[in-house]
Amino acid sequence: MDGLRRIVRALHAGTSASERVVGLSSAQLFVLRQLHADPEQSLGDLARRTRTTQSSVSEVVARLVKRGLIAREPSRTDRRRAMLTLRPAGKALLATAPETVQERLVAGFGRLEPITQRALAESIERWLAASGLADVTPTFFFEPNDAESP
Repeated sequence: MDGLRRIVRALHAGTSASERVVGLSSAQLFVLRQLHADPEQSLGDLARRTRTTQSSVSEVVARLVKRGLIAREPSRTDRRRAMLTLRPAGKALLATAPETVQERLVAGFGRLEPITQRALAESIERWLAASGLADVTPTFFFEPNDAESP
């Protein structure tokens, strides 16, 4: 349990620091960084890159579009598909933004052997099932979920 407590504490502290330094949650900053790494992505592409659901990333993207940090425009090759790009304000914000705990955790997970990654993921899923929490919808850490807002 101490390991889980350290993760939750680091995520909470990281979100507080991110909000204080750049005025964004660490989830919003994480999404901006993933978009910066691959400058033109669809919502589905971004969901895969952030390792979350399309609905979770959609809520974060909507907040970033509203703040003028991301642009959502029709694809040049398929007008039915929306593409996301960083706006100049988003690029400028990233220049001064700290690394997020999510980025560190994802990078650390990537450094594990594939067999260890699978074992860890399967163990967490079994723990959640044993705790009766298997159907809790995964969302970004400490990011408000619009569906749950009062």
